[in-house]
Order: sequence, then C-alpha cells, then structure tokens
Amino acid sequence: MKKGCLLLLIVSLSAQLSAQSDIEKLKAKAAIAADKIESQCIAWRRDFHQNPELGNRETRTSKIIAEHLKKLGLEVKEGVAKTGVVGILKGGKPGPCIALRADIDALPVTERVNIPFASKQKTIYNGQEVGVMHACGHDTHTAMLMSVAEILSGMKNDIKGTVKFIFQPAEEGPPDGEEGGAALMVKEGVMENPKVDVIFGLHIEADIEAGKIEYKPGAFMASADWFSIKVKGKGSHGSQPWKGVDPIQISAQIIEGLQNIVSRQMELTKAPVVITVGKIHGGVRQNIIPEECQLDGTIRTLDSAMQKDVHRRIEWTATKIAEASGATAEVTFDGKTLVTYNTPELVKKMIPSLESAAGKQNVKEREWVTGAEDFSYYGTKAPSFFFYLGGMPKGKDKATAPPHHTADFYVDDSGMKTGIRAFCDIVIDYMNMK
Repeated sequence: MKKGCLLLLIVSLSAQLSAQSDIEKLKAKAAIAADKIESQCIAWRRDFHQNPELGNRETRTSKIIAEHLKKLGLEVKEGVAKTGVVGILKGGKPGPCIALRADIDALPVTERVNIPFASKQKTIYNGQEVGVMHACGHDTHTAMLMSVAEILSGMKNDIKGTVKFIFQPAEEGPPDGEEGGAALMVKEGVMENPKVDVIFGLHIEADIEAGKIEYKPGAFMASADWFSIKVKGKGSHGSQPWKGVDPIQISAQIIEGLQNIVSRQMELTKAPVVITVGKIHGGVRQNIIPEECQLDGTIRTLDSAMQKDVHRRIEWTATKIAEASGATAEVTFDGKTLVTYNTPELVKKMIPSLESAAGKQNVKEREWVTGAEDFSYYGTKAPSFFFYLGGMPKGKDKATAPPHHTADFYVDDSGMKTGIRAFCDIVIDYMNMK
C-alpha cells in the first residue's frame, strides 16, 4: 500500500515538473520572439506617434491594427464603440478566455518634444483648432499589443483557450455630446461572445524607469467625475457692487469651500480625495458685474462611498454659500470613470508572471494613484488587473520627467519589450492555472 502511494506521488510530481517545464519553454519562446519583434514594435509606435488621432476619430490607427490582425489569421471585429478593433485568437486547446486591452487615442496637445517622429498634426476639437499628440503613451500601448498578438498567434497550437485583443478608442473621453471609450465597448458587448474570464491592461509611465513594473492590489486608480457649478447673481456696474449680487466673488468663496471639504470634512486616512476647479467663466468686461459665473472641475476618489459623499457635500457647500449672499447655485455631475480596482486574488497569482518578464528586482507594489482610467469599466464584468510599465529613460530623475498630458511628455522606446513580455507571460501562466 505504501509503495503504491509512493508511486502515485512520484508520478504526480513528475507530471507537475513536466507541465512546469512546458510553461517555461513557452515563456522562453515568447521572450525570443519579443527580442525579434522589438524593432517592428518601435516602428509601429513611432508611426502612431507621428500620426495621432483623437478619440472616436482613430480611423487610420484602427485600419492599421485591423489589417495586422487579419494577416495573423485572427477573427477581427471592426467599428466596435465607433472606431475600436477586437481580435480573437482561438487556441489549439480548451481553456479560459483572456482579454488584453490597449487604448489607441491621442490628446488635444501641441507637441514640443524635439524628436524625429514628433507630431505635427492639427485638427478641430470641440470647435477649436488644436494640435494632436500622443501625450499619454497610448501609441506605445497599441504597438505593444499588436506585437503580443503576433507572438501569441505564432504559438496558436500551444494556446489553451481564447485570447481577446481589445484595441479601445476614446480612453481620454469622446468629443462633447458623444459616447465612447471603455463604457461604450462594454455596452456593445466586448466582454461577451466569447465571455471574458479575466482581463489585463497596462499603462506606460513617464516617471517610472524603463524596464520596471509597479502595481497595487485593490483600489489602484481613482474614479473621475466632472462637475459644473452655475452661480446666478444680479448684474451691476463695477463701481456699485451693492446694487447687484456678484457671482464672481461668490464663486471665489465656493472654490475655497470646496477645498474645505477635502481638508476638513473627508476622512483622508481612509482614502485620498481631490477636488479641482479647472475652468472659470464669468463676465465680459472689467467694469461690469455679470449675472452668472460658471465653475467646471474634476473630483477624484478611491472609495465609492466617499465618492457619493463628496457629491453631496459639493452640492450643499455651493448652494448654501450662494444662498448666504443672495444668489443661487446649480450643481451638475458627469461621471467619467469608476475606481480602477485590481482583484486582489488575481494580482497575487500574476505577480510571478510580471517578475518572470521584468526580473523580480524590477517589480514592486506601489501606493494608489489619483489619476483615472476607464479600464475600470471592464472590471465590472470580470476579474481585472491593471499595472504600470516604466517608460522613463534610465538614469533620468523622475522629479524632472515631464508629466502626462503635457507638451513635453516623453517615454523611451526601450520600455516596450518588457510590456510585451509581461502580457505574454501573463497569458501563458494564466491559461495553465488550475
């Protein structure tokens, strides 16, 4: 009896070692393929960077993506959420459906970086002529996922299950009056047919050194809400403010009151909160007190209960301050993204995949972020994991790295190979999990 149990144990261990060996062979194969495709990935990235397109207008970008996926023999769906592309790779063996996502849109920013592939594009955005720039690194995300699709397609017979490549438009938000982004992709069924079991995404970062990866379990990136406060007073001559109700002066009080919500009313040891007024419009002339003034801003929270509480407090603060001066205030909210939440159990399982791709010393946990990502919508349909990939040139001081969404934003091409390997290793490991 003991001999039989021992034999079964030996056979089981042998099978496990063999399976592990097969996984490592696949990862080694993917690593070699990543080396080979790196130059093509860089070429794709630079082409996209030089020819950026705004959200819901990424027609050239989408065409290039779709043509590439078709050449790989994938099932390709075009026109998803207006300009999105989805490629479906059906593996040679049964298994889960794993989704990988890249965003493809650029921003209304005029590039100032002195590089050979700098954008010179201009377009009309919300009625204004603007420059167009990949000022957040979406060009790298697109090029990396195209590379991953090529590598995994070349391993089709070894793939267990299905890999769904999601190329999403309008992550930065669609033009005014339009739907778009991840919310629209989910609405149109991108997480179904086949049903996605798990989804992964990454974001290149200008202040993390190339070759490094950072992540956080649970709440990772903030929800983003936009708000507008319209203050209605009573007009008057600028020399006689007592004959009117000054909405600009009242708006100044409201702005200060909003910051009191953050500093004096929210439990910041629980989660951070940010309220920013980014736009003020009121008046047409120096010596005329106008009838109205409008404030527009953004709210960032990392806890859904706090998000609702902040909304309530903003409305109460604005209306009561206005009433105290004889004015009225109308407050409206527009939800842009949810909290980007990384499923803790999934994160724990996939950390070894990130470490095999980047090296254990190059992978670390970080604090949460007040930036927002509409990747959060996919997490409402399946377990999800979103992580940061370094794009800062090695040796550069992160304190001097130009921020995302600015004219001087820059990420180095050398970080992309790590991202390619991370996605490949994640797929290989996850499809082999019991």
